[in-house]
Amino acid sequence: MIQKPDRNKIRKARHMRTRKNIHGTAERPRMNIYRSTNHIYAQLIDDVQGHTLVSASTVDAELREQCAAATKSEAARLVGLAAGRKALAAGIKEVVFDRGGYLYTGRVAKVAEGAREAGLDF
Repeated sequence: MIQKPDRNKIRKARHMRTRKNIHGTAERPRMNIYRSTNHIYAQLIDDVQGHTLVSASTVDAELREQCAAATKSEAARLVGLAAGRKALAAGIKEVVFDRGGYLYTGRVAKVAEGAREAGLDF
């Protein structure tokens, strides 16, 4: 019997392979993306301390109403904008982008686009 490959297992392996080279600091945190079927999440993480500095997602109270009427790609851009604004408010101007093992296209690219619109540098 033919078994389908576990796509999430493959994604996690790809993520771990890239995480060997991507590290976030307090001055330049790692912007991690997680994409589920219906929602998208972005976190700015200081890997030295092991703390999340800023987070934004489609399930946050301030974005939930806007994202309900938007498409998934538009919602991803809104999450990127919100994460970028929160980061700038926290004094963060530069980040290291961590796509989480996903391909840099679609919703993942829209989050990055939104964060750049807000003023973050990658």
